[in-house]
Amino acid sequence: MTGRSPDLSAVRRRRELERTASETVDVLVVGGGITGAGVALDAASRGLTVALIEAEDLAFGTSRFSSKLVHGGLRYLATGDIATARESARERHLLMTAIAPHLIRPLPQLLPFSPGVALRQRAAGVTGMTMGDLLRMQARTRRATLPGPRAVSARAARRLVPALDPRGLRGGMIAYDGQLVDDARLVVAVARTAASLGARILTRVRALGLHGDGAAAEDVLTGERLEIRARSVINATGVWAGSLDSGLSVRPSRGTHIVLDGADLGHPSAALTIPHEGSISRYVFALPQLGGTVLVGLTDEDAPGPIPEVAQPTEPEIRFLLDSINRVIAEPIAREQVRGAFAGLRPLVDAAHGSTADISRRHLVSASDSGFVSVLGGKLTTYRRMAEDAVDAAVRLRGLAAGPCRTTTLRLVDTAPVPSEPLIPGIALTRAEVESAVRTELALTADDVLDRRSRVGLIADDRQRALPAVIALVERALSELD
Repeated sequence: MTGRSPDLSAVRRRRELERTASETVDVLVVGGGITGAGVALDAASRGLTVALIEAEDLAFGTSRFSSKLVHGGLRYLATGDIATARESARERHLLMTAIAPHLIRPLPQLLPFSPGVALRQRAAGVTGMTMGDLLRMQARTRRATLPGPRAVSARAARRLVPALDPRGLRGGMIAYDGQLVDDARLVVAVARTAASLGARILTRVRALGLHGDGAAAEDVLTGERLEIRARSVINATGVWAGSLDSGLSVRPSRGTHIVLDGADLGHPSAALTIPHEGSISRYVFALPQLGGTVLVGLTDEDAPGPIPEVAQPTEPEIRFLLDSINRVIAEPIAREQVRGAFAGLRPLVDAAHGSTADISRRHLVSASDSGFVSVLGGKLTTYRRMAEDAVDAAVRLRGLAAGPCRTTTLRLVDTAPVPSEPLIPGIALTRAEVESAVRTELALTADDVLDRRSRVGLIADDRQRALPAVIALVERALSELD
């Protein structure tokens, strides 16, 4: 440990950007999502000097658009991908017991035995949940952390999810997985932990081109060009990885969620697991959130063409998600009840055939012709292993003197703002949280606060109501830092 503060701010960014422009670091990480933050933490914990650059904000891309699950891979079991499911179960164990138990809670997930769920889907689901419990035991996750699966009666199922249609309901099966407080918060926690070990976290710095000894970059805030020198470079830019490494073939897949008011489903205490019609390996989940909303997702659609800055959900995807949940609840959810919708792009390694739903979620680590390492694919649950493999590759490729990986037991830091009243009535965001985001989490704009340090931005009406007050608070907090 270096004893450095984990706090990230505009002042620290400015100071460390100046240092980075004049020194040579051991590892330059490009990309500020969960994988890039994980790489920075892994490398810094091995005693390497690290700089991370990100063109936008921490968790700006795919990392903030997940289902917010740390899961053992029920879907991968259903498709026979035991290796991915085993890796997921092990990484879930590490996250829930050693790395981030303060950011994850056990979440019961209910597979309802409703008329809309076929007998073969019920059988496949029960088998998958049972196999998943075996993987839980292999990973040595105690039942006190994740209880085992069990059958429940129709009455118990409706206590967990009051909106379930009682007609023809024959109970269900419960299994448990991990649920993040928030995926973007995980990214920030990993980045802050890396900073506590000396890593320089530099947002709003865009990589213009990579090579084995560094990168040409631009300070987005000032327009200044700079050359960053490094003994190794790791490209962790997700769906944008191919734009920096022409040897990669990335096939983005769009995953869409909708946001519902928890009251519309009777404030469920368990997630609903709903198989796609005719499928035993693909599911829609209705996931209750701590703020009183429910996320319903997600889709898996091919997303060819230019990569947008932020992906947008489509009406057919929203309709599909509504149709899926409406198959098993008593009172159908109408389109006008959807409070928000969002989409992210999965950075899948192109398999050149089939649909994106059939592409493996295993990750790829490769070396480019010009000498830098790229890491691609995978998923949020396995970010730590992806980072470990990427740093291992860079150490071998560039002959770095580094210690062994330490991240299996390295606990993440977290913030704890002083409790205060909500900034806007009815919106779960306080003055203390906004100020802490600016002073300790490198929030530079109101968008950073609303869309990534909190998730107010998932609901457009709430975002609009909160925006003026947040703009004023962010400007004041930034001025006080200078």
